[in-house]
Amino acid sequence: MNDKKLYRSETNRMLCGVCAGVGEYFSIDPTLVRLAWVLLCALGSAGFWVYIVAAIIIPTQSAVQ
Repeated sequence: MNDKKLYRSETNRMLCGVCAGVGEYFSIDPTLVRLAWVLLCALGSAGFWVYIVAAIIIPTQSAVQ
């Protein structure tokens, strides 16, 4: 079973650490996740709202420990 958990990054963060946390979870470069999020925001406001909700819902790693 996979023991990976989704956390907001505290070390590689730009705003709230959501993109870096998603990148770490899926083992991809956080810059690619950030670019995808910018594209979602440019195509409509859905990307902005998804980011805000993710920043509220996804815990930081230090908050969980």
